[in-house]
Amino acid sequence: MQHQNRRSFIGNMALITGALMLPSQLLSAAGKKSRYKIAVIDLMILKRQKISALPLAKEIGADGLEIDMGGLGNRETFDNRLSDPTVRQEYIAKAKELNIEFCSLAMTGFYAQSFAKRPTYKKMIQDCLDTAKAMNIKVVFLPLGIQGDLVKNPELRAPIVERLKVAGKMASKAGIVIGIESALDANGELQLLKDVGCKHVKSYFNLSNAIKNGRDLHQELRILGRKNIVQIHATNEDGVWLENDPKIDLNKVKETLDDMGWSGWLVVERSRDAKQPTNVKYNFSANTRYLKSVFCKDRS
Repeated sequence: MQHQNRRSFIGNMALITGALMLPSQLLSAAGKKSRYKIAVIDLMILKRQKISALPLAKEIGADGLEIDMGGLGNRETFDNRLSDPTVRQEYIAKAKELNIEFCSLAMTGFYAQSFAKRPTYKKMIQDCLDTAKAMNIKVVFLPLGIQGDLVKNPELRAPIVERLKVAGKMASKAGIVIGIESALDANGELQLLKDVGCKHVKSYFNLSNAIKNGRDLHQELRILGRKNIVQIHATNEDGVWLENDPKIDLNKVKETLDDMGWSGWLVVERSRDAKQPTNVKYNFSANTRYLKSVFCKDRS
């Protein structure tokens, strides 16, 4: 017994000594994981539901991809190629090969369609959750959109709250969080989340919403708080790149988020240069690079 203890002690000491001999940089790199990751959106890089979005995201320099569920139109549900297991498997294999993560699955069809009024909304939500679960995606994005603008259409509040309660229960069963984007200010959105009362429905915060409505971006983030923000669309309106945008100070945004203790995905949506709005690599590489220079300084 003594011999065994002595042997394990010597073994442990060898491990500790070996660790001490490692360069300190290696130790810090091994133990350090960035609190922020940067993603792009397949729809915005003009690759909606195309597997070629993955190598393009890699080329742009992103850590991940937000995938869109496909068009909605007047269909019962989304035109979703990822409902095909073969297509899904190709996506998963390609993402693994390129070391690109799927940060979220977006229902952007609801930007123009009414979440409050569409009769088959449950089928749409379930299809999205099923796809997300099959691809191990933990967040789905639900914009309440133009027709769900609760500032202009406050009468839709009751049906939207009821439907979000139903969607929240569905998301809870799937172990997924629904991130909503509304036209409300932070106090209004916080109240909406309280009315829904489900930890599987949170805010998918868009920096540009606060800026274009003349709100204090940092105050809005603090009002909503760390626990209520699931992901962030980290761009402003189109016109100039993030690094050239006088309306947004990303270093200050990082300070605010650090102070709040928030961590997670920052997803590039817009901020395209007005002179070359359709040049995907040019615009998204620049914004991804700048976001990483601000938020991921700790990554070697």
